[in-house]
Amino acid sequence: MTEPLPPSSTAGDGAAAPLPPARFAYDRHTWKEIAHLLANMPVAVFGFVYVVATLFTSSALTVTVIGFPLLAAALMGARQLGKLERARARALLGVHVDEPSPLPLRRRDGDGGGFFAQLWMALKDPVGWRTVLYDFIRLPWGVFTFVITLTSLFVLWPVLPFIARGMANVDRAMVRGLLSPSDELERRIAELESDRGVVVDTAAADLRRIERDLHDGAQARLVNLAMGLGLAKEKLLEDPDAAAAMVDEAHGEVKLALQELRDLARGIHPAVLTDRGLDAALSSVASRCTVPVKVTADLPARPAAAIEGIAYFTVSELLQNVSKHSRAASASVEVWRSADRLLIQVWDDGRGGARLDGGTGLKGLAERLNAVDGLLAVQSPEGGPTVITAELPWRDRSAQDDAAGAPGRR
Repeated sequence: MTEPLPPSSTAGDGAAAPLPPARFAYDRHTWKEIAHLLANMPVAVFGFVYVVATLFTSSALTVTVIGFPLLAAALMGARQLGKLERARARALLGVHVDEPSPLPLRRRDGDGGGFFAQLWMALKDPVGWRTVLYDFIRLPWGVFTFVITLTSLFVLWPVLPFIARGMANVDRAMVRGLLSPSDELERRIAELESDRGVVVDTAAADLRRIERDLHDGAQARLVNLAMGLGLAKEKLLEDPDAAAAMVDEAHGEVKLALQELRDLARGIHPAVLTDRGLDAALSSVASRCTVPVKVTADLPARPAAAIEGIAYFTVSELLQNVSKHSRAASASVEVWRSADRLLIQVWDDGRGGARLDGGTGLKGLAERLNAVDGLLAVQSPEGGPTVITAELPWRDRSAQDDAAGAPGRR
């Protein structure tokens, strides 16, 4: 049977307007909707039984040690039922709903945060609870749609396509409302998971760099120093002049090793930052830049030690880029607080052309700032000037930060 066609209309010149193409009422989309509605009852019965059985059992056992783990397992199983329902709606109703983010039970560094942390994460899973609600309320609707569809196949055949379309639209709304990810929450979970991976990878890279610098730098010098002093000891009686020369050379090696250790310590966390704060530390960084740099810091107080350290290394990396790539004659660094944000702006009058996707490390710096809810904005037209603005969340310095930086306790 075909759906009724609209009456033909007449154009202004008397010519008949073309009729729309005929479409069968029982096309493949209608049959898919009918199949979905007929499958609603067995699927709804299974989901309802699963939810009632698992929730009742786990709730009754919460007075024991296995109740909450069983409830967490039930919610994770409900997640899988939701996945199957989304697949069924996608195949039969044409509803394309994004899959929710997986539960972050295990971090990229392999540490799951402990059994109770994982248990709590599973128990408060919004995706699992929404699926439980979906399966709980589906039983009467599943029975209703099954009975109406089956009856209409034999009694209301001419209008079944319209009945199936209406009930299928209700199913579409239920899937979108209860089985789709909560956009903001799921997006935030995915971002935090990605940002945590960036932090872990950056920390691992820093540890490898420190290990390499120690092995190739100060450690190698100290080994040579020990060998030189050993040879000087052997020559002390038979050739005092040669021994004195070797001791003098060893003295120079000691100075170089100490300088390398100071540079390495500055790369980990400079003492001037701990002792005197961001203003003095940034002035120290600016003094090592090959371009004259003016530093202005307008901070009513010191931020948290972690934020202070990130700000320091951000400016340090940006000024290294100024030295290496900008061909600038002058530069400036401004740091100030605006509401609950710490803002950093580095300007130079160089050739410009800096980009986040370039080879100056700005992309990696932006990723590290994103990992702590910060951001990096680059304005650098060809020919300059370049203005790079970084934002970090402001957190007040705690008593623990002050205690960690106190003399004798570092």
